[in-house]
Amino acid sequence: MPYVIGADVPDEPAGLRFRRLLERPGILQMPGAHMGIAALLAKRQGFEALYLSGAAMTATMGLPDLGMITVDEVCFWIRQVSRAAGLPMLVDGDTGYGEALNVMHMVRSFEEAGAGAVHLEDQLLPKKCGHLNDKKLADAHDMAAKVAAARKARKHLYIIARTDAAASEGMDGAVARAKLYLDAGADAIFPEALVTAEMFKEFAARMPGVKLLANMTEFGRTPFFTAAEFEAMGYGMVIWPVSHLRVAAKAMEELYTSIRKEGGTHKMVDRMQTRAELYATIGYHDYEALDATLVTTVIPQAMPQRS
Repeated sequence: MPYVIGADVPDEPAGLRFRRLLERPGILQMPGAHMGIAALLAKRQGFEALYLSGAAMTATMGLPDLGMITVDEVCFWIRQVSRAAGLPMLVDGDTGYGEALNVMHMVRSFEEAGAGAVHLEDQLLPKKCGHLNDKKLADAHDMAAKVAAARKARKHLYIIARTDAAASEGMDGAVARAKLYLDAGADAIFPEALVTAEMFKEFAARMPGVKLLANMTEFGRTPFFTAAEFEAMGYGMVIWPVSHLRVAAKAMEELYTSIRKEGGTHKMVDRMQTRAELYATIGYHDYEALDATLVTTVIPQAMPQRS
């Protein structure tokens, strides 16, 4: 049954549950799952933590990932996922939605909404996906001040500092920034858009004892690596941030194409989750059972045949 009410709601703060997952051996695998149903499907496959991508949230809203989303809009997605699956999640905090005081507001808001961790990046607005060109970096000390503000504001939230410096400042610049952010209070480091296995290995070698996050996004600058390969290179966490949205968007595009071409959905039925499968995923009958006055719904077993 989904985490919805009473004893099913986790008692321990998400930040502590996230930290405990990282204390175990092995790499923590976090697929992107910014919607309630995605979180339930990922949980069913055994994932114990999730990732909420800013790019996925904004794309779902029909917007580009340029730092346009607000703290309150992100909290809507956090609450949705937290209530649906009850799993600790890492949330994309972009540049912190402003300066130090704004970062503190973001941290408290995310934590209250149910987030277990957040990552902040050292770009200037308008920020870009880390795998695009011409990113503008913030002053390293300004970013460190944001990290310190996040640390001061948090109760349990796990804080990850992301640096996009490798592309413009090289490995030395990225490592120097990472060390400054750790001194400011970051719990872990996210080196974005590394482009070879050698770069991943070198960064990890120069950050001994530090928890590192790897980003396995498609159609970017990073070649495909598996979770096991990232772990072997020295990384303790890996995300697949927008994969679920890419698959879902492609499927929706194919559906609308088929409806337009065929005049209906009959050519796509075998690609659909059935009503029974959907109800099982969202715990329909579990919710129904919470109120004994409701009549159990009978699910049609097959579509009627045309006469």
